[in-house]
Amino acid sequence: MKGVTGARKYLVLFALLLLPSLLYLFLIQGKHNFAHLPFVTYTAENGELVNRKAPEFSLTDQNNNVVTSSEMMGKVYVVNFFFTSCPSICPIMTANMTKIHERFINYPDLEILSLTVDPKRDTPKILKEYAVNRRIDSPKWHFLTGEKDSIYSVAYKFLSSAMEDNSAPGGFLHTEYFVLVDKEGNMRSREDDNGNLIAVYDGTNSAHINDLIDDIKILIAEYNLELKKNNKSVQSVKSE
Repeated sequence: MKGVTGARKYLVLFALLLLPSLLYLFLIQGKHNFAHLPFVTYTAENGELVNRKAPEFSLTDQNNNVVTSSEMMGKVYVVNFFFTSCPSICPIMTANMTKIHERFINYPDLEILSLTVDPKRDTPKILKEYAVNRRIDSPKWHFLTGEKDSIYSVAYKFLSSAMEDNSAPGGFLHTEYFVLVDKEGNMRSREDDNGNLIAVYDGTNSAHINDLIDDIKILIAEYNLELKKNNKSVQSVKSE
């Protein structure tokens, strides 16, 4: 019996010593790659794998301020497409985007861009009313309008779609996607269970919203690690 008891002690001790190493390996090499958030890429004509960049844009927000793609450089931001009179998925998307906004309210380098697909109706004044009615009063969340063709082109380049359709609820069709962009203008996302990039997040899906929040944390951690290497101040995000 003493021999069995001693063997059990050694097994417990071995497990305690091995567990931290296994946990570390899982964290840095797990299926979601917690050490680095992958770039969204595409294959160029020459066969080279290229990072997919956010498109150029110049739009007007709810406060009549011009917001451009160049101004967003140096910021992490999330993009989606909606319209204020949307009777279907937009209220869910805005509610979920509010969760993201509130989660990172104290992180100065994260902003949100919500582009209307109905710019004729959604003037800056209408967008302002939409924000006020939802108690959204933040310089970090831009509800944007502009030329319809320009917005629809930007949507396509953000791997989304937008179009007029009289048969659709509210008269417009658009995707429910949330797109994550890093400080260098690269689109970023996690991989699915099969190792494929998801590229975009479903803005109506609670699990995808939680994934996006986790992935923003990873992206912030990447930049904080870089800041530490350069001996600069680090911006923290409280974990939950």
